[in-house]
Amino acid sequence: MHRLAALAAVLAVLLMGVACAQSSGPYVYAVDSINPQLPSTDRAVNLETPQASIETFLAAAQREDWVRAAQALELSYLPEAEQERLGPVLAEQLHLVIERAILLDWATLPDRPDARAVRTSGNDPVAGEERRSLRLALVTLPDRPVAIRLARLQIEGEDPVWVFPRQTTENIPDLYAHFAPGPIERALPSALRQQAFWTLSWWEVIALPLLLLAAFGLAALAYWAMSKAAAGVGEVALIPWIVRAVRTPAALLVFAAAFSVAQAVAFTFSNTVNSVIDPITTAAVVLAAAALVVSIMDAVIERVSNTEGSDPTQPDAEADRAYYTTLSAVRRFFLVLMLLVGTAFVLLQSNLDQTLGLSLLGSAGAIGLVLAFAAREALGNIMASLQIAFAKTARIGDAVIFEGELAYVEKIGFTHVRLRTWDDRRLMAPVLNFVGETFENWTKTDSSMSKYVLLTLDHRANVEALRHEWSRFVEGEEEVIELDEAKVQVVGHSRDGMEVRFLFKAPDPSTAWDIHCRGREAMLHAASRLDEGTEDRPAFLPREREVMVAKTA
Repeated sequence: MHRLAALAAVLAVLLMGVACAQSSGPYVYAVDSINPQLPSTDRAVNLETPQASIETFLAAAQREDWVRAAQALELSYLPEAEQERLGPVLAEQLHLVIERAILLDWATLPDRPDARAVRTSGNDPVAGEERRSLRLALVTLPDRPVAIRLARLQIEGEDPVWVFPRQTTENIPDLYAHFAPGPIERALPSALRQQAFWTLSWWEVIALPLLLLAAFGLAALAYWAMSKAAAGVGEVALIPWIVRAVRTPAALLVFAAAFSVAQAVAFTFSNTVNSVIDPITTAAVVLAAAALVVSIMDAVIERVSNTEGSDPTQPDAEADRAYYTTLSAVRRFFLVLMLLVGTAFVLLQSNLDQTLGLSLLGSAGAIGLVLAFAAREALGNIMASLQIAFAKTARIGDAVIFEGELAYVEKIGFTHVRLRTWDDRRLMAPVLNFVGETFENWTKTDSSMSKYVLLTLDHRANVEALRHEWSRFVEGEEEVIELDEAKVQVVGHSRDGMEVRFLFKAPDPSTAWDIHCRGREAMLHAASRLDEGTEDRPAFLPREREVMVAKTA
């Protein structure tokens, strides 16, 4: 019994030691003192949890009680004589930085002393763990990124508190210098610097539309100037083609650049405005730069194509078809590469993880599914387009049979292939149809093609006489090639008559179609002429058809 009692006592001591270690061990930063020279305040200061500390700091800042707000800052790196003087100043500066650089996510800000992440998934490495440091944001300065954190400090014998640690407060002057009001904002009347609605000041409500109008005016002026410059140069030169092609992307680039410069030099907007404007401005600059490069490429390609004056649909234009298709493939590959690089640049530069947009998107699961589905379709079309272009299953200028129509490939885009039919109609065929379905390409390896005329004639028709007529016809056609392949064959029969095929070879599909039509007309005329006469002569046209026509007449 004595042994059991001793063992129980030992276990109890061990458990008490573990509990004490968990409560005050590795989950706090032990300090000797926290801001001992800051003057006391008559208002309560609640720093028990991360959320309570932020609420206390913002509430004090709202009343401009900077002494109370400074209680949430660790100032131990300052001489004690300077804490009382600099504490309120640093608190005021930090408040401005938070307004203009951070978008606080209250849903993820713990309201527990141990800062356990109770709302994260079980796969999160910090789920259910106590923490002694939280990163609120990562602010990018011109020379380096700066983390704004909360840390859990404890003086021996006292309850731990959450404050902005030394690593953050030491960087407040640099942060404030970057986000401080510009000269124009400082010159504004105090009434315009007051809050209007939401988190916007009156001067922001007024300045935003004016900046947009000014940037739009500069973009319109740039577009007009480029149009006038292009009109003043001869049409033969390459420069006007390029200038006209880049007018729109250049105007967009001027618009985004003018707004960004004005925002950086003259105005410093709040984080609510920046969280919306910065991603849009960055995306506009990247989009304009990409469109600028692509427009120059298109202008050069179009100009070179028009200068050479070649027609890739011609039978002897095999090299042109490969050349234009390769150019088109390189253009699309380069465009996809710029899209990927530009998207990555926008995501990195815009800090979307700290903006309102990504939070809204993350909470809208249905929207995420729709975007994912749309991205899958778009990516499938892009990959199919590149596959066609590089594999050259269909080249620009190729003659193809699509849904029973003879057409020529005019353009291979990201989503559609543009086809020109023999009667100058334009068919827009989905790119995926040329990857997942079978189609005929009549000029893949050789433009020449064999074609035939098929007629149904009477069983008593003299095939040898028709063979003689067909020989006369093909010998009179200069565009028929390889005359020894021109044949007349009986390929089938039925109760209505026998099927006779008149075969020939032409240099290209378009010529083959013309000869096909003329050959049909010639053979029908020959059969009708040979069929005339008495009944004892061989019949060529089916008699049943003649009887039916006579009865109808």
